[in-house]
Amino acid sequence: MSTTLPAAVVSAFTPTGALRASINLGNPILANRDAATGEPVGVSIDLAREFARRLGVAIELVVFEKAAASVDAVRNERADIGFFAIDPLRSEGMQFTAPYVLIEGSYLVPAASPLTRNEEVDSDAQRIAVGAGSAYDLFLTREIKQAQIVRVQGAKGVMESLHAGQVNVAAGIRQVLEAEAEKAPGLRLLPGRFMVIQQAMGTPSSRGGEAGAALNAFVEEMKASGFVADALARHRIQGASVAPAGRDPA
Repeated sequence: MSTTLPAAVVSAFTPTGALRASINLGNPILANRDAATGEPVGVSIDLAREFARRLGVAIELVVFEKAAASVDAVRNERADIGFFAIDPLRSEGMQFTAPYVLIEGSYLVPAASPLTRNEEVDSDAQRIAVGAGSAYDLFLTREIKQAQIVRVQGAKGVMESLHAGQVNVAAGIRQVLEAEAEKAPGLRLLPGRFMVIQQAMGTPSSRGGEAGAALNAFVEEMKASGFVADALARHRIQGASVAPAGRDPA
């Protein structure tokens, strides 16, 4: 990807003059707040800053605590780019790149739970906590037929509902659940995963096909060059992997 983009592409991404990047702090694999400064940091912020550099414009970070709000900001053109899990329900009014990072979705249960496999979760005896509007919520809403899905606010709400006994299964990012199991005795992860989350960049469909192609080319270059891998290492992210080239991860 050339560092000099056509003026029409730059204009498509920057109707306000700067690149407004929607950042979701609800996914700690990709974005967090710096403990010292409170500023957003992470893989998605690094990608946003690099893309703004390629466009030759200033960056404005528009920060949200939940994925759904972050998606809405881009869909409603209050932001120019965003970082989301690919899902069919998010495609209206949006165009996505190929994924740049793959993240596993897993289940956390009490140690005394009779559940031993992911396939056993979908029964009428189970209540599954998910962050409302998250990739897990969208996926499980389609896939779960018998268990009850309990939608709460973010990963903190998921953990609180599990500890309070309001649900008997928590769904979320594997690394986040692993950390909770390590610090809270009496919890265990079910082996394997129930989904692979494909994290991609997105922009409003109204920005046009040329802009979408430019953003996708940027993502492919960031994977191939090692930029994404370096960012994961720099931010000490474990368990996430760089997505393979193209749209169909293994």
